[in-house]
Amino acid sequence: MIFAVCCGIAAAAAQDLIVKTDASKIEASVLEVSPDAVRYKRFSNPDGPTYVLPVAEIHYIQYANGEKEFYSEAPATTPETSAPRSEVQTPQGRYVLKEYEIGELYDENGLKGVVCVLSEDKQHGLIISLDQIYLPWNISRKPNLFVVGAENRTDGMANMEIVERYIAEHGLSWDDFPAFKWCREKGEGWYLPSIDEMLNIGHNYNGGVRTLNNRKARNKFNNALKDAGGKRMDKMVYYFSSTEKNEKEAYTSHMSPEPPYIVEIPKYNKFLVRAVHKF
Repeated sequence: MIFAVCCGIAAAAAQDLIVKTDASKIEASVLEVSPDAVRYKRFSNPDGPTYVLPVAEIHYIQYANGEKEFYSEAPATTPETSAPRSEVQTPQGRYVLKEYEIGELYDENGLKGVVCVLSEDKQHGLIISLDQIYLPWNISRKPNLFVVGAENRTDGMANMEIVERYIAEHGLSWDDFPAFKWCREKGEGWYLPSIDEMLNIGHNYNGGVRTLNNRKARNKFNNALKDAGGKRMDKMVYYFSSTEKNEKEAYTSHMSPEPPYIVEIPKYNKFLVRAVHKF
């Protein structure tokens, strides 16, 4: 039986266990549970980055008090990956799956960007595009404002698919959605990140803890972009997410340590856009 997901904040003082649908386990301190995602820190690194895990990837959570909360029927027998997994050779001659770092250049199988989000095992995540551009979310203005339905907070690719359906159903074109079009034209798999993905990128860009002024982490990230011929992240200007608030506004976020981290901005205004791709 699949139990309902309840929103709430969980105390991070004791160890929780997240069991994923691929049967892998994460020793964590769960911070927040929402209908779409779980935010947590690794139990072994309580001052480290905050991770966001979609509920769809969770079999159950066993909290420190022994209580279990189930989200799916049963774990899958074999984990699925979104791209070929790179291997590296150890000094002993064995081949192991490569682990990545935030701020590292990813350049494999024709896919190039800087690692901005990582899974618990450090073998998968998101890369961010080397370039950026000022574009509107869409071009509609009063009195012709409309709601697209791109309200997913955790998965920008899902929002891209919603926009694509809206275009087809209403006789529009990608030109009506410049930010989405720019990401889409980078090739298959590139998309405009959701607001939670943007927040996670911002946290990781700042070393995992926004409240600390971690210039070293930001420099590592920016230097990787620059060395690859890209553009440094802008710390003060807001970046559009793919998540829509209403007929007029979409959610944006910035890279600065200073709150607020989410601001609603009219869709027809031009703000920064970066694309992401799963690896």
